[in-house]
Amino acid sequence: MSRTDQPALAESTPESDLVSPPINAERLLQLITEEYESLPRQLKRIASYMSQQSDRIMVDRISDIARECEVHPSAIVRFSQRFGFSGFSEMQALFREAYTHKAMPVQNYQQRIRSMIANKSQKASGGDLARECINATLSGIERLGLELDDAAFEQAVELVVNADNIYVVGVRRSFAVADYLVYNLQHTNKRIHLVSGLGGSYREQMRSIRPNDLVIAISFTPYAKETQHCLRIAQHNQAQTLIITDSTLSPLAKRANSVLLVNEGSSFAFRSLSATLCLCQALFIAVAYRLELKMDEIHEQAGFDD
Repeated sequence: MSRTDQPALAESTPESDLVSPPINAERLLQLITEEYESLPRQLKRIASYMSQQSDRIMVDRISDIARECEVHPSAIVRFSQRFGFSGFSEMQALFREAYTHKAMPVQNYQQRIRSMIANKSQKASGGDLARECINATLSGIERLGLELDDAAFEQAVELVVNADNIYVVGVRRSFAVADYLVYNLQHTNKRIHLVSGLGGSYREQMRSIRPNDLVIAISFTPYAKETQHCLRIAQHNQAQTLIITDSTLSPLAKRANSVLLVNEGSSFAFRSLSATLCLCQALFIAVAYRLELKMDEIHEQAGFDD
């Protein structure tokens, strides 16, 4: 057990309440999802971080996770013990075993960029910072390829192919992705609607949705309330829902017929959208293939200058 774990031993769970630890990281993440609603508020923050940043756990220090989750390190230990581990180090070893054999280049580019800026003795060039941002983006795309759930993706394609009307919603940083997906899907014969909420008209733009329609919602932590509002309307009207988000613990995932997970590399508070855009493009290509669209149907119509 690491020295960092030691101070929290006084708060350890009684032996009679201890459970056997999961046999692998995949099973642990499954348990976290199953027990999420019963966790105290602080442990829910840790659970969300574990779900979204599972590839970073193997290299993160307990203090790093505590800072990201805005909790005391002892809460990380309590979380570990909640799932049967003696402390954080034992839980971390499970993730190291899981991700080492995947040969995934796990690097915390956000911390590296912060360190480069904070290092006053060695001035970072614009090119150096740009490459770190690019590497963070590449790591997100690589992770998407490694962790893509084939069954969930096929289910998402099926929902799009069979929908009468498709409503796409994404607000703030997710709006660009929603607009891009709408642009792609408009090359099909489907009736596509961008839920922009212009003038606060989310309810009005969603009022005609019906059971055979599909809502595609794109949202990442802290999960836009406007998007959740649209999903409640969809659920009330018995429409199908496809969610693109960053965690199975997302409140949007509970209202979904299908969930596509994507975790981006980020620089400071700015989420890269590259992996999410890539996922949306892949979704459109798979849908176009299923609908047997011809290339000349997808290309831009002549008549307008670019």
